[in-house]
Amino acid sequence: MREENVVSTAVTAAEVEIVGRQLSREPRGVLAVAHHCSCGLPDVVETAPRLPDGSPFPTLYYLTCPRAAAAVSRLESAGVMREMTARLAHDPELAADYAAAHRDYLARRDAHDVLPGAPSAGGMPERVKCLHVLVAHSLAAGPGVNPFGDEALAAVDDWGQRGPCVAAGPVGTVGTVGTTTGEVPA
Repeated sequence: MREENVVSTAVTAAEVEIVGRQLSREPRGVLAVAHHCSCGLPDVVETAPRLPDGSPFPTLYYLTCPRAAAAVSRLESAGVMREMTARLAHDPELAADYAAAHRDYLARRDAHDVLPGAPSAGGMPERVKCLHVLVAHSLAAGPGVNPFGDEALAAVDDWGQRGPCVAAGPVGTVGTVGTTTGEVPA
């Protein structure tokens, strides 16, 4: 499902507009496109550790595609996070890999700005709290970095296979194409 494009690219005004359509709101603190969907649109953005008003925002990688968010929300609703968290207590190798993913996430975020208290994202490293964050990290960093993000990606279909998730339209319009988003991560 995912291409091996793991290098963030500078975000263009057109991509910010697309991300706004995906989120149905103006995106905040976008630094770069961290991954493109198989349809060619952004599906993960890299965000500043602080919002424009200075508030801390620990989510470095943000899943923007409504189809991707809906697919991941279905996994969350099925109880996958609880099962993943339980496995951490019984599998030292998995726990070590997840802790390494956490260190990778913090190092990437800290390269932009160090947040007080080093807040985590997605529940790392002790539990699985938000699969959206873990999937976004896996897409941005590439396979083999975040074990639970990789597992979640393996469990969902290619959301870009049906084409773009948002309709082309004039600047300032918002609309999705053939999707019920369910929960879009905050």
